[in-house]
Amino acid sequence: MTLGVGGKTAAEALATLSDMTAGVQPIGIKEHQARIQKACSLMQQQGIAAIYLNAGTSLKYFTGTAWYASERLVGALLTATGELHYLAPVFELGTLKDYWLIEGQLHGWQEDESPYALFISVLRKLGISDTDKVGLDENTAFFIADGLKQQAPTQQFINASCITAACRQQKSAAELALMQRAMEMTLAVHQATASMLYEGIDTREVEAFIAQAHQKVGASGSYFVIVLFGVASSFPHGVKEPQQLKKGDVVLIDTGCKLHEYISDITRTYVFGEPNERQRHFWQLEKQAQAAAFAKAQLGTACGAVDDAARAVLTAAGLGPDYQLPGLPHRTGHGIGLDIHEWPYLVRGNKQPLLPGMCFSNEPMICVPGEFGIRLEDHFYMTEQGPRWFTEPAYSIDDPFGLNRV
Repeated sequence: MTLGVGGKTAAEALATLSDMTAGVQPIGIKEHQARIQKACSLMQQQGIAAIYLNAGTSLKYFTGTAWYASERLVGALLTATGELHYLAPVFELGTLKDYWLIEGQLHGWQEDESPYALFISVLRKLGISDTDKVGLDENTAFFIADGLKQQAPTQQFINASCITAACRQQKSAAELALMQRAMEMTLAVHQATASMLYEGIDTREVEAFIAQAHQKVGASGSYFVIVLFGVASSFPHGVKEPQQLKKGDVVLIDTGCKLHEYISDITRTYVFGEPNERQRHFWQLEKQAQAAAFAKAQLGTACGAVDDAARAVLTAAGLGPDYQLPGLPHRTGHGIGLDIHEWPYLVRGNKQPLLPGMCFSNEPMICVPGEFGIRLEDHFYMTEQGPRWFTEPAYSIDDPFGLNRV
């Protein structure tokens, strides 16, 4: 039997967990102000007069304002000189002011008025003409971008990712600390979850346990969860129907939580019972590919080269080539922070050099159609000395959590 897999009741497994959030602090106002200063500096360098931050993670990142995107325009205009102007329906202005961390000037539109006309009016009052570049947060919904274009057909709108991504992709010490704790919380949940598995358990029961376990360690619950048994594990993001666990099944669990809005994301794959030789072979190849990607991730190296390193291990073993199956059907990794998938990406052809503070998943999954999938996913971040794991990778197929490590 795989060490650490099975043997406990759900209650016993939950009892091993406790709140892990002591001492963690949310991002403070000084860091938000520094982010705005950096954005303004980049805008000045690139000749961009202002950027629009739509409700969602970019608005949260720069201003500390937590607001979900909807069918109504809510966001903020940040000028290259540092002025901050919030736009929202009039009836939301009081709530918006209550939620903001960085203060700014409020501009409201009534329900029967055009938010796009208000947007352009604010630009003109700020002295920003239609020949000036105005960046739109890349997550801005099409209906907003389209409405603005119709309102001001000659305005030079551009993708603001040259500012937003450039700021967000290099994490600060405070961000790394939040992500470190969130990852540790989810790894503890993984270990507890493995211990409560039993023959016949339903994937839905496991998902419910993981939500409880995340609450036990101090999160509000699971940010997401994927639980797959047997053949279903060969589908990277799951299947429609639940499965029941059988002896000899590959178990793939991918889950994460939020801690002060920063996200964890870890996958563990192991066997319920005794692994057979084929399962052992592919599990070890997966571990080798993950290790190769990590070793390649040095400062200045192109993101695409990290994907190449992982894929080379699999190709040499007769898998693939490229995205063919059996093999690795997707990129090796993604950035992570306030969004679970954000810049940059460890994908072929990405010439973005690795810089200090960048964070990535490392998950060169092996899919064997009709049999199983193996995904070992941990995240690392770049330091001046090279890559550093947030969580230690799985130890072995017989002892995934290193319980018997010497």
